[in-house]
Amino acid sequence: MASSHILSKSTFLKGLQCDKHLYLYKNNKELLDPLSEMQQAIFSRGTDVGILAQQLFPGGIDAAPPSPTKFDESIKLTEELIKKGEQIIYEASFMFEQVLAAADIVVKEQDGWKIYEVKSSTAVNEVHINDAAVQYWIVSNLGYKVKDISIVHINNQYVRKGELDLNSLFNIESVLKFVLEKQKFVADEVARQKRVLNKKSIPKVDIGMHCTDPYPCGFIGYCWKHIPENSVFDISGMHLKKKFELYEKGIIKLSDITSDVGINKNQQLQIQGVLTNKTIIDKEAIKEFLSTISYPMYFVDFESFQPPVPLYENSKPYQQIPFQYSVHYKKSPDSELHHCEFIAEPDTDPRIPFIENLLKVLGNKGDIIVYNKSFEITRLKEIQRDLPKYAKQIEKLFDRVIDLMLPFQKRYYYLPEMKGSYSIKYVLPALVPELSYDNMAIADGGTASLAYESLLTLDDFIKINEIKKQLLEYCKLDTLAMVRILERLEKVY
Repeated sequence: MASSHILSKSTFLKGLQCDKHLYLYKNNKELLDPLSEMQQAIFSRGTDVGILAQQLFPGGIDAAPPSPTKFDESIKLTEELIKKGEQIIYEASFMFEQVLAAADIVVKEQDGWKIYEVKSSTAVNEVHINDAAVQYWIVSNLGYKVKDISIVHINNQYVRKGELDLNSLFNIESVLKFVLEKQKFVADEVARQKRVLNKKSIPKVDIGMHCTDPYPCGFIGYCWKHIPENSVFDISGMHLKKKFELYEKGIIKLSDITSDVGINKNQQLQIQGVLTNKTIIDKEAIKEFLSTISYPMYFVDFESFQPPVPLYENSKPYQQIPFQYSVHYKKSPDSELHHCEFIAEPDTDPRIPFIENLLKVLGNKGDIIVYNKSFEITRLKEIQRDLPKYAKQIEKLFDRVIDLMLPFQKRYYYLPEMKGSYSIKYVLPALVPELSYDNMAIADGGTASLAYESLLTLDDFIKINEIKKQLLEYCKLDTLAMVRILERLEKVY
């Protein structure tokens, strides 16, 4: 029975996105792109939120399979629990016409069953409705009376005050009306997808918007092999839809682009940079920018994480919680470079020690240099709001903040290696090739966020210390990068 299902709820959703995706997933999993740490963490987060939501319906029995390949045991256990008269079952599994689905929570009432699908998102979307529609199709066709089917999702307006209030954290939204409207569609689509899977060869489906809508496909590495380096898909600031319009016209390489293709000034700059190795240095604009900066200087970078369930007083779901900073300090152009850093312990609210330490380090005078100041300023304003004790001291910081991103955003300084981007991850290797994020265990903000979040559940002190070390190294490079980038700008004239 373990191998008797042809489709599952998840593969059905893949089939809605792309026939090729469905076929490859069922028959050629070896071609899957490696699962990134970010994707794995998102899956784990969904599981954790699902387990927490079970507390909305306490006293249930868990019917989850012992492993992902043993759904037959879960189906059998679910049937036994229903026959025994269990009122609440978690991870109940059902199969109809070789289509398998597991329901997060099912609740028996006098006049039928209620099904609850838990999502870690903050709103109901079309994918959730399709998910629920398959669930309803399977369960109702097995002869169970489904009274209602709902999506349980995170309420992003909830502000934690004291103990976690699950009834405020979660919204429960009935989707029965939409699910009923989709029942014929589901039946027809199940039959169609079975035909796709019966084919002897991989369906011929070209790349398109479906590759990332509604989710990035796991076979992009396989399906996009024919796309060369420096293609239209590398054009910065262009909508993906327009990129595919060019692709469908046979315009794939940057060298294929003709003058009648509508592109803006910055995109033209990127394309010409690649084709002619063109560099732009606007000395006067850079000089004017540098005239706004004076020593002493504090080069500052924050890292934050976004727990879906608010862990701290006066915080919301998915709120950015700063937990770490790096500061490089220079008193004058010729003075020695000093560095200080901070990372909060995850078992208490990181914002309090974070801001207390930061305020001490930054003092009352000196320019504060950041890269993309909207991020740091927004985090500081959130701390002002949530921890008003520090509001006045934080307010004095804002006038001192200068954004080092501006000369690159405005293209005062542009190299082809920046590939149309003004992100520090592109600017740094272009200007200071001896510094690099390559080969770092943590090399971007998203990974840093997930790494810190992992500390909440780890009890291996060796692993905890290793992650903290990696986080400090990453954040330190961000501020050292700003120091070196500014030095390059100062050498322009």
